[in-house]
This record gives sequence, structure tokens and C-alpha cells, in this order.
Amino acid sequence: KKATRTRPITPSLRFTGKCEAARKLTVRSFGDSKITAIEHYTSDGPGAAGTVKEATFELCGRGFACADSPSDHANFAFSPAMSLFVDVADEEEIERAFAGLSEGGKVIMPLKEYPFAKRFAWLSDRFGMTWQLMLHA
Repeated sequence: KKATRTRPITPSLRFTGKCEAARKLTVRSFGDSKITAIEHYTSDGPGAAGTVKEATFELCGRGFACADSPSDHANFAFSPAMSLFVDVADEEEIERAFAGLSEGGKVIMPLKEYPFAKRFAWLSDRFGMTWQLMLHA
């Protein structure tokens, strides 16, 4: 008999010492978003004391997990091959999200009208997370 999944799949984001700042930027950039839990490493490790051991937040009603990894990240990082797609509520939200997320980041496709959307942008934020923001026509 085939098993039925009863638990949701939760995106999990790993950082190297910048988890708390990235999480705060993300929650600040969108409505209907909030920090739900956080636990920091202590001097007992294995991560650096004060960095994020485990945290959760909601972005536009969807749950995410994040942490600062004590492991070496030389062989992996965020990439545009995997992005967070946000169908924004209105013009104000897309402007706020784009301004916050693009500051110190890299714009892949500028915020403007495209044939497939009234307003759209694709960018990497200053922490390397890639975002697609869309406001439908």
C-alpha cells in the first residue's frame, strides 16, 4: 500500500552566520509574515555562540525553517536555479519587497512590466537568496 504524506514539506534555508539578518529582512519585506521561533547556539556549540541553531518564520502564510550551519559551505550556496516565487498582493507590496530585497543584492530582471505580468522582478538579495516577485495584470 502506498504511504500518504500527512506532514507539509517545509523549505529549509542554511546560512553561514547571517541567518538572523536574512530572516528579519525577509519578514520585513512582505505582509502576512512573521517570525515564529528561534533558538541560538550557546558556547557549547557546535555553531558559533549567538548564531541561529534553529528558527522558523512564515512568509505570506507559508512556513520556512532556517539556521546558521556550523558546516563549511564552500561547495554549496544559494543559486538562481532555485528561487522563492512570491505572487504579491499589490503595487505597494511589490515596491517594498523589491526595494528591501534588492538593496545590496543583484537584480537579474528589473522591476517592470513584462508580457506575462503587470510587474515582475527577479533578484538575489544580499544573502544570496533568489526571489521572483510578480504582480499579475
